[in-house]
Order: sequence, then C-alpha cells, then structure tokens
Amino acid sequence: MSTIEQIKALREQTSASLSDIQTSLEEAKGDEKKALEMLKKKGQIKASKKTNRETKEGLIEAYTHMGKIGVLVEVNCETDFVAKNDEFVKFSHDLALQVASMNPDDVDELLAQDYIFDSGKTIKNYLEEIVAKTGENVSIKRFIRFELGGKDVSKNS
Repeated sequence: MSTIEQIKALREQTSASLSDIQTSLEEAKGDEKKALEMLKKKGQIKASKKTNRETKEGLIEAYTHMGKIGVLVEVNCETDFVAKNDEFVKFSHDLALQVASMNPDDVDELLAQDYIFDSGKTIKNYLEEIVAKTGENVSIKRFIRFELGGKDVSKNS
C-alpha cells in the first residue's frame, strides 16, 4: 500500500497523474524507486506518441553570460498556452544555459548531452519529461551561440 508521502514525492518528481502514480506504486509493491522508473517509462512512451504532432507555437529564449557569451534558443510546442507554462519557460531557459555552458554543434548533440544541473539525465530525458508534464509535443528547433572574439560565421557578403 502506498503512502501519501510517496505519492507526493513521485508527483513532485514526475508531475504524473495521481492514478498513474498509484498504479505504479501498486505494481512496484510500494518500492518508490521502481515506481519512479515505471513512471519515467510511461512518460517516454507518451512522449514518443506525440512526436508527430505539429509544433507551431513556442518561444525564443535569450541568455547572456557576463557579456561574453550570448545564446538564442527556439523551443516549439503545440499551443501558446503551453508556451506560457512555467515548466516550459524554465525548460527553455535551462536549454539556453546548457548551450552557453556546453557549446554543442547541433540539436542532436545537445539532446545527447548530460543535463548540466542533473548528470543523471540527458537533455533528451529532460525533453521527454516536459512533454509528459505539458501533454504536448515539444521540440528544440534551433539555437545559436555567440562568443566574444569567436570566429565569424556570418553568411552575409
């Protein structure tokens, strides 16, 4: 039997529905770690089902680090409602920090990187969590990183 504390803890970590949490705890026979893994897998499955949905809304997050590094990240979602969601906004900001810190070459490399604030998960895992929490497809469209004194990559003649 699951306790209120276990349910609260798993809800904070995953934002999964109470029924999903309860079911996972019952299937895991009260083992919180097993239940958490089950919930993560359910979130990944839900996220994979949403990848074909069109993402036309979102936001562009800007970040500068001490006036020496600048980053713009475009993160897309399905509705403007989710684009204003605190979790989505935080995710977008965290991505900008990730790009500033780790300097990936492209979105694929970014997705494969360990998340700077939790080395136990990748950016792809973090993206899947956001999809599960918001209930919408979320995609990282593009980013650009400028560094003072960096090489000129301008396409303008």
